[in-house]
Amino acid sequence: MELILDGIIQALRLVTTFDSEVMAVTLLSLKISCSATMISLFLGIPSGTLLALANFPGRRLVISMVNTGMGLPPVVVGLFVTIFLWRNGPLGFLEILYTPSAMVLAQAVIATPIVAGITIASIQNLPANLKLQVLALGATRVQMVWILVREARLPLLAAVMAGFGGVISEVGASIMVGGNIKGQTRVLTTATVMETGKGNFDVAIALSLILLALAFGVNYLLTVIQQRERPR
Repeated sequence: MELILDGIIQALRLVTTFDSEVMAVTLLSLKISCSATMISLFLGIPSGTLLALANFPGRRLVISMVNTGMGLPPVVVGLFVTIFLWRNGPLGFLEILYTPSAMVLAQAVIATPIVAGITIASIQNLPANLKLQVLALGATRVQMVWILVREARLPLLAAVMAGFGGVISEVGASIMVGGNIKGQTRVLTTATVMETGKGNFDVAIALSLILLALAFGVNYLLTVIQQRERPR
């Protein structure tokens, strides 16, 4: 219990004194995770909507693969992204391994199936005849898709929260593709692992509390928007 109290005190000290290293690590964590989440939304919502509305051979297999991807182990993602970005890998020419860009890529791979899977469920949960009604009123297919996405906007906000939550707390892939380099790729999760390994449990607890506060703050803002949009 005393160790936890020391961690809370340390967290308050680091935050209130605006410790430069902690602030840098926190901002980098937020930047990488927000960038990865935005990429996952750009890829996941359109692909999830397409899978929910289209009919083609093997559709159930593809959806099953997406649902399986929602539980992708981060270390597996980190391994394959590292292989692809290695100097002799297919994407080695990019030379972004052990950079924030590689961490964004790995986290986007983790978050995209989460967003796509929730999008599929959200679109499929709409009334079955809504699509036909919209088309009967003269809407084009593009307009119909846009209307369906708008109708599913509340559960899609849950997809945003789930995607962000999946990457802000991720550690395995971040260490593998980022290297936990001080001042370059060190984020809250990797710094927590490092401090724990060094036996600095008070600092590790402090970083964990800051991470929790950051995740709570972002999800609270998204929840406020979601509940404000909720039908009365």
